[in-house]
Order: sequence, then structure tokens, then C-alpha cells
Amino acid sequence: TTVSHQPTESESISHLVTQIKLLLRRRAAALAALDAGLYSESIRHFSKILDGRRPAPQAFLTQCYLHRSAAFRSAGRIAESIADLNRTLALDPNSTAALQGRASLFELIGCITDAVHDLEHVKLIYNSILRDRKPPGPAWKPRSVPYREIPGRLCTLGSKIQQLKQRIAMGESGSVDYYALIGLRRGCSRSELDRAHLLLVLKHKPEKSIGFIDRCEFAEEKDYDSAKDRARMSAVLLYRLIRKGYSGVSATIAADEAAEKERKKAQLALQQVQLEELKQRMQAHEPQAEADADGPDDRGGNGVGSFPYQGVFCRDLAVVGSLLSQVRFNRPLAVKYQALTC
Repeated sequence: TTVSHQPTESESISHLVTQIKLLLRRRAAALAALDAGLYSESIRHFSKILDGRRPAPQAFLTQCYLHRSAAFRSAGRIAESIADLNRTLALDPNSTAALQGRASLFELIGCITDAVHDLEHVKLIYNSILRDRKPPGPAWKPRSVPYREIPGRLCTLGSKIQQLKQRIAMGESGSVDYYALIGLRRGCSRSELDRAHLLLVLKHKPEKSIGFIDRCEFAEEKDYDSAKDRARMSAVLLYRLIRKGYSGVSATIAADEAAEKERKKAQLALQQVQLEELKQRMQAHEPQAEADADGPDDRGGNGVGSFPYQGVFCRDLAVVGSLLSQVRFNRPLAVKYQALTC
């Protein structure tokens, strides 16, 4: 029989301190990479923290998700950035930085209504801070915005909300840039769209979006269920937006393919018409060319006739050469060698 070794209190404390140091070193490396513009490296370091098996405190994970969303945005991965901001708001619903960041992303892709909703939420938080003279949440929680800066930010926020509402009144809320949301360039192929959509769908399924809650250590047990509900709701909205984006981009690609097919068909028909016209012109020149080849020209007097259609025929030969290069010599043209006398 084997006896399991129970760690002593000093060993547990030493192990905990080692884990804390490791998390802090990884966060420092991720922030340094983010400041240096190495966004992929920053995402990799933050992912080691956030996707690890060991749990971490709620406030620490909230800041890591917020910073990783900034790295995702700088790397052009809008959907992943929105997903990290959703996780940040699930853990801390009063995070003004996360709300403003998500509002700017919604404005970037054209979801103006959602951007206004997030900015209105920020405005309510600022008003509650001014009313209560303290930030929402426990007293130990650090303040993201100094108290003296809130009135000025409220004025800026109000003007921004009015500007977005004017854009909604002008009808700009319906033009969503799904290419930016999915992370594709305009004019991409259908295979690129299917691959990007598959990766996003597998990563942002609503049933998989609440797994990060289990790796979080909450200060109060009642926060667990509310955070899970917020995470599930925001994940469903993002999943629907991705699916809608896939449908929109797929319809655009289908329309582009149909237009390209019609263009090629029209170009082929134009080439056929040009060949028919050229054939008719050559047939019209053949009788006169034969008559000039049989008898001498009376104007020359020396029995050597000057071909009257020489310039026209040489120009037609240039057209024939151009058309043959376009159709790759697949169309035979009947040419009588008697007409080639010069």
C-alpha cells in the first residue's frame, strides 16, 4: 500500500508563490510584446495564462482578457477581440474600458446600434459614480478612471453618442463590414471564407464559451452564476453575428462569380462577332484581288500591276494575327494565297 503525501503548509505556500510569480512573469512578457508591436507573441503569452489548467483570481483574468483583446484588435482579428471583451464584461460588467473598446469595435465594423448601447452603459456608470461619489463594486477594487476626469469624459461621451445616433438616422446602421468581422480581404475566394468561418464557429460556439468561468476564482460564490449567464448571452449574440456575416459574404461571392461568368461570356461573344466580321471583309476582298492578279494594271503600262487593296489587306492581316493570338489558333481562317501578291 502506498501512502499519499500530504503537503505541509509551508510547501503549499511555496507552491502558491511560485505560481503567482509565473503568472506575473508571463503577464509582463505579454505586455512588453504588446508595447513592442509583437501582437502574435503577446497573444501567445496571454493565452498561456488564460487557457491554463490552474485557476487564477477574477481581477487578474479580467485584465488579461482586456489586454489580449487589444492585441487581437491590433492583429486584425476583430471577432476574437470582441469575444475577449465579452469575457471581460462577463467577469466585470462595470468595466468602462471593456465597454468603450467593444463600442469602438462595433463602430468599426458598422454595428452602430450596438456601439450606442455600450456607450449608453458607460454613461450610466459615470453618472452613478458622480451620484454616489465612489466607483461601483467593492472598495478594494482599483479605479479605472480618476474621479476628477469623469465630468469631462461625460461631455465627450455625450457628443459621441449624438454623432452615432445621427449616423443611425442617416441609415448607416445596416451596412455592416462582415469582411472585417471575419478577418478576410475583399475579393476573397469561397474556400478562404469557408475556412475562416469554420475556425470562428468552432472557437466561439455558445456551449464552449462559458468554459473560462471554471478557471476563475471569484471573491463571492454568487458571482459565478451571474457571470456564466452574461458570458452565455454575449456568446450567442457574437455567434449569430458571425453566422450572419458568413451568409452576407457568401452571397457577395456568389454575385461576383455570376458577374465574372457573364463577363467572360460577353467577351467570348464579342470575339466571335469580330471574327465573323473579319471573315466577311476578307470574302469581299477576294474577287477583286483575283481580278487584279489575272490582268496587268492599265495605269502602270509595264505589265506589273500595283495591288489597289494592298494597304487594306495588310491591315486586315494585322487584325487576323491579333485575333489568332487571343483565341490561341483554335479557329481556322480560309485564306487564298493568290491574294497575297504585292
